Amino acid sequence: MEREINILVSNRHVHLSQEVYDMLFDTPMVVVRELTQPGMFVSDKTVELLNENYHFENVRVIGPIRDYNQVEISHNDALKFKIDPPVRASGEVDGASNITLKTEKAQVTIPAAIIADRHVHMTEEEAQRLGFVDKQLVKIAVDGDKSGVMDAHIKISKEASFELHIDTDDANAFLINNDHNKGIMIY
Repeated sequence: MEREINILVSNRHVHLSQEVYDMLFDTPMVVVRELTQPGMFVSDKTVELLNENYHFENVRVIGPIRDYNQVEISHNDALKFKIDPPVRASGEVDGASNITLKTEKAQVTIPAAIIADRHVHMTEEEAQRLGFVDKQLVKIAVDGDKSGVMDAHIKISKEASFELHIDTDDANAFLINNDHNKGIMIY
Protein backbone atom coordinates (compact mmCIF):
# COMPACT_ATOMS: atom_id res chain seq x y z
CA MET A 1 0.00 0.00 0.00
CA GLU A 2 1.35 3.40 -0.86
CA ARG A 3 1.27 5.75 2.07
CA GLU A 4 2.80 9.17 2.62
CA ILE A 5 5.26 8.81 5.47
CA ASN A 6 7.65 11.15 7.18
CA ILE A 7 11.30 10.12 7.08
CA LEU A 8 13.76 10.90 9.83
CA VAL A 9 17.38 10.58 8.81
CA SER A 10 19.23 9.99 12.03
CA ASN A 11 22.82 11.12 12.44
CA ARG A 12 25.03 9.67 15.17
CA HIS A 13 23.63 10.35 18.64
CA VAL A 14 23.60 9.09 22.21
CA HIS A 15 20.93 7.88 24.68
CA LEU A 16 22.05 7.74 28.32
CA SER A 17 21.00 6.11 31.57
CA GLN A 18 20.80 8.33 34.64
CA GLU A 19 23.93 6.71 36.10
CA VAL A 20 26.13 7.46 33.07
CA TYR A 21 24.53 10.87 32.54
CA ASP A 22 25.47 11.84 36.10
CA MET A 23 29.06 10.68 35.51
CA LEU A 24 29.34 12.92 32.45
CA PHE A 25 27.28 16.02 33.36
CA ASP A 26 26.60 18.22 36.40
CA THR A 27 23.43 19.92 35.14
CA PRO A 28 20.07 18.64 33.86
CA MET A 29 19.31 18.33 30.15
CA VAL A 30 17.66 21.32 28.50
CA VAL A 31 15.32 20.75 25.57
CA VAL A 32 16.73 22.37 22.42
CA ARG A 33 14.12 20.96 20.04
CA GLU A 34 11.25 18.50 20.30
CA LEU A 35 11.44 15.51 17.97
CA THR A 36 8.45 14.10 16.12
CA GLN A 37 8.17 11.05 18.36
CA PRO A 38 6.23 12.06 21.50
CA GLY A 39 8.44 12.77 24.51
CA MET A 40 11.71 12.65 22.54
CA PHE A 41 13.93 15.71 22.24
CA VAL A 42 17.32 17.01 21.21
CA SER A 43 19.11 18.13 24.37
CA ASP A 44 21.72 20.82 24.91
CA LYS A 45 24.28 18.18 25.94
CA THR A 46 26.99 16.78 23.68
CA VAL A 47 29.78 14.26 24.11
CA GLU A 48 32.92 13.35 22.24
CA LEU A 49 32.91 9.76 20.99
CA LEU A 50 36.35 8.23 20.78
CA ASN A 51 38.62 5.25 20.81
CA GLU A 52 42.26 4.75 19.86
CA ASN A 53 41.40 4.96 16.14
CA TYR A 54 39.05 7.92 15.72
CA HIS A 55 36.86 10.51 17.42
CA PHE A 56 33.76 12.60 16.74
CA GLU A 57 33.14 15.79 18.69
CA ASN A 58 29.78 17.38 19.55
CA VAL A 59 27.66 14.24 19.33
CA ARG A 60 24.20 15.12 20.61
CA VAL A 61 22.54 13.50 23.62
CA ILE A 62 18.89 12.71 22.92
CA GLY A 63 16.42 12.87 25.80
CA PRO A 64 14.79 11.77 27.90
CA ILE A 65 16.97 9.64 30.17
CA ARG A 66 16.71 5.93 29.30
CA ASP A 67 17.11 2.69 31.22
CA TYR A 68 20.10 1.85 29.03
CA ASN A 69 23.06 3.46 27.26
CA GLN A 70 23.10 3.47 23.49
CA VAL A 71 25.39 5.13 20.97
CA GLU A 72 23.86 5.03 17.50
CA ILE A 73 26.41 5.29 14.72
CA SER A 74 26.42 4.46 11.03
CA HIS A 75 28.42 1.71 9.38
CA ASN A 76 30.69 4.40 7.89
CA ASP A 77 31.31 5.76 11.41
CA ALA A 78 32.12 2.23 12.59
CA LEU A 79 34.70 1.84 9.84
CA LYS A 80 36.47 4.99 11.08
CA PHE A 81 36.48 3.66 14.65
CA LYS A 82 37.53 0.21 13.36
CA ILE A 83 34.76 -1.46 15.36
CA ASP A 84 32.04 -3.89 14.33
CA PRO A 85 28.84 -2.89 16.16
CA PRO A 86 25.75 -5.04 15.70
CA VAL A 87 22.60 -3.88 13.95
CA ARG A 88 20.01 -3.63 16.73
CA ALA A 89 16.60 -2.22 17.54
CA SER A 90 16.69 0.70 19.93
CA GLY A 91 17.16 -0.50 23.49
CA GLU A 92 18.63 -3.85 22.46
CA VAL A 93 22.30 -3.29 23.21
CA ASP A 94 23.46 -6.87 23.87
CA GLY A 95 26.75 -7.36 22.06
CA ALA A 96 27.22 -3.61 21.52
CA SER A 97 30.77 -2.44 20.79
CA ASN A 98 32.79 -0.54 23.36
CA ILE A 99 33.06 3.19 22.84
CA THR A 100 34.31 6.03 25.03
CA LEU A 101 32.12 9.05 25.80
CA LYS A 102 33.98 12.13 26.97
CA THR A 103 32.88 15.49 28.39
CA GLU A 104 34.69 18.23 30.26
CA LYS A 105 33.72 16.48 33.50
CA ALA A 106 34.67 12.86 32.78
CA GLN A 107 35.00 10.05 30.32
CA VAL A 108 33.53 6.57 30.43
CA THR A 109 34.01 3.55 28.18
CA ILE A 110 30.89 1.43 27.83
CA PRO A 111 29.53 -1.30 25.52
CA ALA A 112 26.91 0.87 23.81
CA ALA A 113 27.75 1.35 20.10
CA ILE A 114 25.18 -0.08 17.70
CA ILE A 115 23.97 0.52 14.17
CA ALA A 116 20.26 1.22 14.56
CA ASP A 117 17.90 -1.07 12.71
CA ARG A 118 15.59 0.66 10.21
CA HIS A 119 12.11 0.96 11.67
CA VAL A 120 8.69 2.49 11.14
CA HIS A 121 6.97 4.08 14.15
CA MET A 122 3.19 3.82 14.34
CA THR A 123 0.38 3.69 16.89
CA GLU A 124 -1.51 0.53 17.79
CA GLU A 125 -4.59 1.86 15.99
CA GLU A 126 -2.67 2.65 12.84
CA ALA A 127 -0.98 -0.75 12.84
CA GLN A 128 -4.33 -2.49 13.21
CA ARG A 129 -5.86 -0.43 10.39
CA LEU A 130 -2.88 -1.13 8.10
CA GLY A 131 -2.58 -4.80 9.08
CA PHE A 132 0.86 -4.67 10.71
CA VAL A 133 2.12 -6.17 13.98
CA ASP A 134 4.96 -5.09 16.23
CA LYS A 135 8.45 -6.09 15.04
CA GLN A 136 7.07 -7.28 11.69
CA LEU A 137 9.64 -7.09 8.90
CA VAL A 138 8.30 -5.02 6.01
CA LYS A 139 9.64 -3.75 2.71
CA ILE A 140 9.96 -0.04 2.04
CA ALA A 141 10.06 0.90 -1.64
CA VAL A 142 11.60 4.33 -2.30
CA ASP A 143 10.92 6.19 -5.52
CA GLY A 144 13.47 8.71 -6.81
CA ASP A 145 16.73 9.08 -8.71
CA LYS A 146 18.21 6.09 -6.83
CA SER A 147 15.02 4.16 -6.16
CA GLY A 148 15.13 0.83 -4.40
CA VAL A 149 13.76 -1.37 -1.65
CA MET A 150 14.92 -1.69 1.95
CA ASP A 151 13.78 -3.80 4.90
CA ALA A 152 12.47 -2.17 8.07
CA HIS A 153 10.75 -3.35 11.24
CA ILE A 154 7.45 -2.06 12.57
CA LYS A 155 7.68 -0.39 15.97
CA ILE A 156 4.30 0.04 17.63
CA SER A 157 3.67 2.25 20.65
CA LYS A 158 0.65 3.91 22.26
CA GLU A 159 1.80 7.33 21.08
CA ALA A 160 3.80 7.61 17.88
CA SER A 161 4.21 9.70 14.80
CA PHE A 162 3.97 7.59 11.62
CA GLU A 163 7.62 7.83 10.57
CA LEU A 164 10.42 5.83 8.97
CA HIS A 165 13.75 6.06 10.80
CA ILE A 166 16.91 5.40 8.81
CA ASP A 167 20.55 6.35 9.28
CA THR A 168 22.75 8.52 7.09
CA ASP A 169 24.17 5.53 5.21
CA ASP A 170 20.66 4.47 4.13
CA ALA A 171 19.73 8.04 3.19
CA ASN A 172 22.86 8.43 1.09
CA ALA A 173 22.27 5.09 -0.67
CA PHE A 174 18.77 6.17 -1.76
CA LEU A 175 19.53 9.92 -2.18
CA ILE A 176 16.79 10.84 0.27
CA ASN A 177 16.51 13.27 3.16
CA ASN A 178 14.07 14.27 5.89
CA ASP A 179 11.86 16.03 3.34
CA HIS A 180 11.41 12.97 1.12
CA ASN A 181 7.90 11.76 1.90
CA LYS A 182 6.38 11.03 -1.50
CA GLY A 183 6.58 7.79 -3.44
CA ILE A 184 7.16 5.56 -0.43
CA MET A 185 5.43 2.19 -0.50
CA ILE A 186 5.22 -0.12 2.52
CA TYR A 187 4.42 -3.77 2.02
